[in-house]
Amino acid sequence: MIPVAEALSQVLALARPTEPETVRLQQACGRVPVGPLAARRDQPPFDASAMDGYAFRGPARIGDTLRIVGESQAGGGYAGTLTDGEAVRISTGAPIPDGATHVVMQEDTRREGERLIFTADVPTVRHIRRRGQDFHAGQPFAPRRLRPADLALLAAMDVPELAVYRRPVIAIIATGDELEMPGSPMRDDQIPAANGFALKAMVEAEGAIGRMLPIARDDADHLRAVFELARGADVIVTIGGASVGDHDKVAEVSAAMGMSRTFHKVAMRPGKPLMAGRFGETPMLGLPGNPVSAIVCAHLFLLPLIRAMTGREAEHQMRHAPLTADLPENGPRAHYMRAHVGPDGIVPFAEQDSSLMLRLTEANALLVRPPHDPPRRAGEIAAYLPF
Repeated sequence: MIPVAEALSQVLALARPTEPETVRLQQACGRVPVGPLAARRDQPPFDASAMDGYAFRGPARIGDTLRIVGESQAGGGYAGTLTDGEAVRISTGAPIPDGATHVVMQEDTRREGERLIFTADVPTVRHIRRRGQDFHAGQPFAPRRLRPADLALLAAMDVPELAVYRRPVIAIIATGDELEMPGSPMRDDQIPAANGFALKAMVEAEGAIGRMLPIARDDADHLRAVFELARGADVIVTIGGASVGDHDKVAEVSAAMGMSRTFHKVAMRPGKPLMAGRFGETPMLGLPGNPVSAIVCAHLFLLPLIRAMTGREAEHQMRHAPLTADLPENGPRAHYMRAHVGPDGIVPFAEQDSSLMLRLTEANALLVRPPHDPPRRAGEIAAYLPF
């Protein structure tokens, strides 16, 4: 068995960045740009009004009167130049006319025909958004996974399309004679194949494409046929069959088909039977079959692999919270305990069996216990991963 940190390092060493592809901006949410981007124009591109009101040459006091000579609206500015004693009706976001120095809110004025009468002193605030106040042309945009607000920013920067990392395709293979797809006829000694649905959702939330392949039976020929269907994927993930039982065929069959194993077994719980390597040139992870073990291992190893393949920071960012209960000494393997973080701190569930899926759905954190971690008291600060 190897330590978790070493296993993660070896998994990340399998990563090869996916090649770039160009997409329209409206297709780029959740994608990661390849290289920096830059604004192509200033924002705002002109001095603009921050209010609905009137533009004029200041200053002005209550009772002053100006002559209204025109209007400036969004998409249609006033063409002339203001002089003393003149005002232009202006809308929020409209260009400030040449010669204007202030905008007065319409609530501080009264209009009588073409006369504008000030009903309050104009404050020192000019209510003008200066050209380039948000950003200037050439402003860089550092690559990161794009959120909806980022798309709005890039649109304002006049970026219509961009090169992004291609979404990696993750082939997911559940193995075992005991499995059938939900809704299929099942014998009493069979169970629904559940883990693949979680893994597909996890990888797609991370920006990849999940392909659930047919269930591979505990038969070398059938498993070999399903492996053939995975060719062309960017990562192959198997669920179950990677342990040392008489019917665990994944390691044997994949090795015969050219899989070069990097490691097998990690000093952690749940998830000890994890296997990793290359299936030809394709990274492959062999996850344990127990539901909690498979999903925890995917969280710890598969998602970082996807992030590394798409130009992102792969390492997990630990968080910390006070324990709300005492914990006994941990054993020789790192323990990733299902837990719940609340306003008072973090508490692990009493039941940690790797087959209990209900507890998994109630967890929002994995409490991380290093090997041989000493007993901990309530109130001590503990490390956890959001889950």
